[in-house]
Amino acid sequence: MTQTSPPRGRFAPSPTGPLHLGSLVAALGSYLMAKSHSGQWLIRVEDIDPPREIAGMARRQLDELARFGLESDEPVLYQSGRSMHYDAALARLLADGKAFYCSCTRTQLAAAGGIHRACVAPVDPRHAAIRLRVPDAEIGFDDLLYGRQMQRLDEAVGDVVLKRADGLYAYQLAVVVDDALQGITQVVRGADLLDSTPRQIFLQRQLGYPQPEYAHIPLVLDVGGHKLSKSHWAAALADEDRFEAFRAAWRHLGQDAAVLARGRPMAANLAAAVAHFDHAALAVTVTARARP
Repeated sequence: MTQTSPPRGRFAPSPTGPLHLGSLVAALGSYLMAKSHSGQWLIRVEDIDPPREIAGMARRQLDELARFGLESDEPVLYQSGRSMHYDAALARLLADGKAFYCSCTRTQLAAAGGIHRACVAPVDPRHAAIRLRVPDAEIGFDDLLYGRQMQRLDEAVGDVVLKRADGLYAYQLAVVVDDALQGITQVVRGADLLDSTPRQIFLQRQLGYPQPEYAHIPLVLDVGGHKLSKSHWAAALADEDRFEAFRAAWRHLGQDAAVLARGRPMAANLAAAVAHFDHAALAVTVTARARP
């Protein structure tokens, strides 16, 4: 840890399906990283993609987290009610020439591998996305668990979509704006988002936002070596006996299983986990697993 003040962490599920073991690992990991340093932990619902969301799922996810004692220190934030903040950020970027309107389709960009470096179609105001103008340069950061990471945005992703042509805000915009406005100083999440971090850091710089610390946790994989989908392990989180799921998440974080005890109230096991959380053991676990 390099922070001198208690961290503010968060867990941000999207309401597209019930939480699974991988979700619990990410939630517990972010909670422990914050709470073991006397920090705060928040929950944010990423409900900005209505076509993919399931009615009532956000409430179900919050209830599932509460069953493990994982509750937000502040009122839960819902991204669906924050369009004014996203629009303000977009207006700043457009006014400064750091973002632009674009009508290029995936089909039109297929010849470039889907990477946008210059518009190949005239702008149609009725069907225009807003993209972030990215540099021909490397963006780097030091992950607390994976170490130094570097990415050429122009080669890896090109000009990043911030608002889709259908009017929906992109994840990359919403997560950066909300992390800044909520004062998040520590982002702990699954390693599948490791490659998204450089573009988020670049957007933070364009908006003049502070950069949080980042820590990416190895993914929970199924027997075939694939990332769990939200259709797997949901039963484990909804089961009346939550101990096995909690212990599985704790052990995935490289922690000593003997710290937990079956039959002990969940709140007591969570308190024991906070008291005995070993960041170094988690770091060792990361080096023992391959990056996705």
